[in-house]
Amino acid sequence: MSQFICGIYDIYADEGKEARARMFESEARVLIILPRDLVDRARGLAGRATVSMKLPVSLQIVLRALIEESLRRPTNPDLLANVSRQAVTVRRIRSEARRRPAGPLRPHARASRQRSRYGS
Repeated sequence: MSQFICGIYDIYADEGKEARARMFESEARVLIILPRDLVDRARGLAGRATVSMKLPVSLQIVLRALIEESLRRPTNPDLLANVSRQAVTVRRIRSEARRRPAGPLRPHARASRQRSRYGS
């Protein structure tokens, strides 16, 4: 089901690394897998915002704003229905994956991907 969010992984910034300019006092980096059509719609919104504000608006800015605005309405029925639908879908996908026997990995599949990646 590629139309749903497949996974979210928190990648916390290592405090021991060299200092860098930060937008927020406390930051966490997040890798999120999204459906392509959702990303395309968010890019469209970023483009429209860029034109109307005459300021560069990135996809990251749009996604951050959408998350923040959604979290201000935690009891919104549409938001809760979306969260519920995604949670049920993730549960179903994981359940199906556990029931499916793991097939043997083709030993040459990885090598062929590496060759094609480097043009050999």
